[in-house]
Amino acid sequence: MHRSASRFTRVLACAAVPVILTVAGCSSDSGKDSGSGSDNGKKSGSSSSSSSSKPKPKASAELEKVAYATLPDPCKAMSEKSIDSLVPQAKDKSGAATKSNDLSSRASCSWNGLDVDGLKGSKYRWLAVSLVRYESHASLGSGNKRAEEQYKKQVESAKATQDATDVKVEPAGSIGDEGTSVVYGVKKDVQFFNTTIVARTQNVVVTVDYNGASYEGADAPEQAQLMENAIAAAKETVASVEAANKGEAKQESPKPEQSPSGQ
Repeated sequence: MHRSASRFTRVLACAAVPVILTVAGCSSDSGKDSGSGSDNGKKSGSSSSSSSSKPKPKASAELEKVAYATLPDPCKAMSEKSIDSLVPQAKDKSGAATKSNDLSSRASCSWNGLDVDGLKGSKYRWLAVSLVRYESHASLGSGNKRAEEQYKKQVESAKATQDATDVKVEPAGSIGDEGTSVVYGVKKDVQFFNTTIVARTQNVVVTVDYNGASYEGADAPEQAQLMENAIAAAKETVASVEAANKGEAKQESPKPEQSPSGQ
């Protein structure tokens, strides 16, 4: 009896071992799971808190609205009176426009004339006006910034004119937001005297090229006069850009009508 009780006790003890281990195992696993769950909870919490603490991406800044949405007709950017003064005896006072796929963004016009004065010789003048307008672009920048870059390029281009001599670069004030004059000479069959005015008004770049030469003994063009005329042309063209965007077509002042009697 004692042996049976002792044996029964040993059986119970052996049977209890796996139970304890199992419980311990479950307890251990449970601990791990709860720990893991706790960690996951922490990670999730920290993730959500970190994501909530992160600054939300800002909406892309609105593009700067440009000041000028169109360009004037380049051949009408200056009055007929101005053309008569700048290019005497112009072949075509209405000018020769350069073809463009988008006249609201890029346009130009030119005039030339030979003023023959008998034995005093002949005077040649050539005038060209170019306008380039820029829109604001998400990847390229504001219209004004793009115009500033083009303005600088135009000045550098004028300075690098082929065969140019005695190049002089100076600020040309009171023309739009910024202006530069580039003066130089070019020797062809005769000496040509050139003046280029580059000006920027907001998102539009205006370039005026004006040159003169003399033939058959006529006096050489006065560089100071060429400069004065070129600056006047640039100012008038810049003003026409503003007028075109106000819907005010630049026109000649109407002449007073005469009575039938001619009085």
